[in-house]
Amino acid sequence: MVNNVVLTDMDLPELKLFKKGKVRNVYDLNDKLLFVASDRVSAFDSILPNGIPDKGSVLTRISEFWFDFTKDIISNHLITSDTDLFPKETAPYKEILKDRSMLVKKTDLIEIECVVRGYLVGSGWKEYTKSGKVCGISLPEGLKMADPLPEPLFTPATKAEEGHDENISFETMENITGKETASFLRDKSIEIYKKACEYASTKGIILADTKMEFGRLDDQIILIDELLTPDSSRFWPRSDYKPGSSPPSYDKQIVRDHLEGSGWDKNPPAPYLPPEIIEKTNRKYQEILDLLTG
Repeated sequence: MVNNVVLTDMDLPELKLFKKGKVRNVYDLNDKLLFVASDRVSAFDSILPNGIPDKGSVLTRISEFWFDFTKDIISNHLITSDTDLFPKETAPYKEILKDRSMLVKKTDLIEIECVVRGYLVGSGWKEYTKSGKVCGISLPEGLKMADPLPEPLFTPATKAEEGHDENISFETMENITGKETASFLRDKSIEIYKKACEYASTKGIILADTKMEFGRLDDQIILIDELLTPDSSRFWPRSDYKPGSSPPSYDKQIVRDHLEGSGWDKNPPAPYLPPEIIEKTNRKYQEILDLLTG
């Protein structure tokens, strides 16, 4: 059964709020940042009034797993998720922070969403049906929904504080970041995706696509934010995979499907989720955590 304790907002008045996102609150600890994942859930660019129990904990633990798994490819911003090792000013909030927070290095954000697509689905499928392309990249004719792509595609986007990120060409990315940085981010993103795909496959999971963020620390580019979570990636059970239709995924697709059929016009405010939808979504998040991390 679903636990009734859900943290959709947090009151940490003695800490300096750096940024409040759809799911995370980020606090400024001088030369470090504190990432705190709430149980908020967003859909269609709106934050829903009730959250998913333990979602913040699941996201944090999955990110922690992947940061460790990919550290041979590129360094990342994670210092520790052990609250006993956090700075003393966080001590009054230890119970809130437990299992849902990460102490991380402060970097200069590179304002690009690094998206890697391995399967033809979502907005990529919609674009392909109209133009035969995904983010301007031509693909073979005759592909079906959810077909694997010939090679993973790197399709960058500009970050949006509100609304949807905007897909851009690699050439536009080069103009924003410089050619050397753009090539580095593309190559590392694809390398991370491929390694994660190989691992997920051993667990009976398909990693259809994902997005990553990077930042600069001194003269080094490192991986930041979250990594390969159900909020930033599509994970499919291989047992249910069949090209021609979009497989069920280990994420908030249950929430999206419910809202699509609810009569909501997708304008704020978003409606409350019924208990059975919360419980089903909670189970999906817990399942992908258990499958990936054991």
